[in-house]
Amino acid sequence: MRWTYLLVLAGCLACALWLEPVLKVGVLRQVRRLVLTVAPVAAVFVAWDLLAIRAGHWTFDPRQITGIVLPGGLPLEELLFFLVVPVCAILGFEATRQTLRRWSRR
Repeated sequence: MRWTYLLVLAGCLACALWLEPVLKVGVLRQVRRLVLTVAPVAAVFVAWDLLAIRAGHWTFDPRQITGIVLPGGLPLEELLFFLVVPVCAILGFEATRQTLRRWSRR
């Protein structure tokens, strides 16, 4: 299916975004901090992917992506992957950290 990669990313977000309002983790309220955390890592991995694509070591199944390809041959979904997955991980980490902190105060 042409939208598979994008749907998987949307599923990841759906599974993590509820942590923000329900557990009040505050990750998305600190936009500058989140960008400063995610952007450098995403930049490194985007560069790595672009080098791997250019060298022919990395490809993407055209049947599973939207077909929107950024300069260098990077599919839009791959760029989104490097943004979505770290945000989901940070949300999960902060939710765990705050929950453990709340439990230890009891």
